[in-house]
Amino acid sequence: MTTEQLLHTLKQCRKNDRNAQRELYESFYRYGLSVCVRYVADIDTSRELLNDGFMKVFSNIDQYKPDYPFVNWFKRILVNTCINHLRKSHQEIPTAELVEASEMGMEMDLFGKFSVEEIAILIQQLSPAYRTIFNLHVIEGYEHKEIAEMLNISIGTSLSNLHKARKKLQELILTNNF
Repeated sequence: MTTEQLLHTLKQCRKNDRNAQRELYESFYRYGLSVCVRYVADIDTSRELLNDGFMKVFSNIDQYKPDYPFVNWFKRILVNTCINHLRKSHQEIPTAELVEASEMGMEMDLFGKFSVEEIAILIQQLSPAYRTIFNLHVIEGYEHKEIAEMLNISIGTSLSNLHKARKKLQELILTNNF
């Protein structure tokens, strides 16, 4: 979908045009599902969260500003929807504090040796807490302060969970002979 087509579709979505909503849904379904699956391993739950995200998009479409990339706005809605689901389902981030959490030596260029599918398989094996922090920091690029505010945890907990996620990924790589 070109930028011009997207802007036209969004304009029609503002008018509650069902055909435009279907077009937007079909155009962004795969991308949206890939975002949700990074946070929630169960595919059925990921699809539900994606649909919830689309409902939020359609009901709040007037808040979207065309000078901001739609895909970024959409992704933010999906990430927040997934985080809210994790909170409600009691898969919250552990609140145990670490006085000092040092970053591990596992560099992300190590992932350059793997296919996207292999990386996704590894990340899905992390606990929901570790997977959430890992995705927010490494994949989405949020700083620990932002993550702490989003999840109502301390910065130390965010650092600790990222450290543990990286350690677990290293173990998975070694034990699965990747």
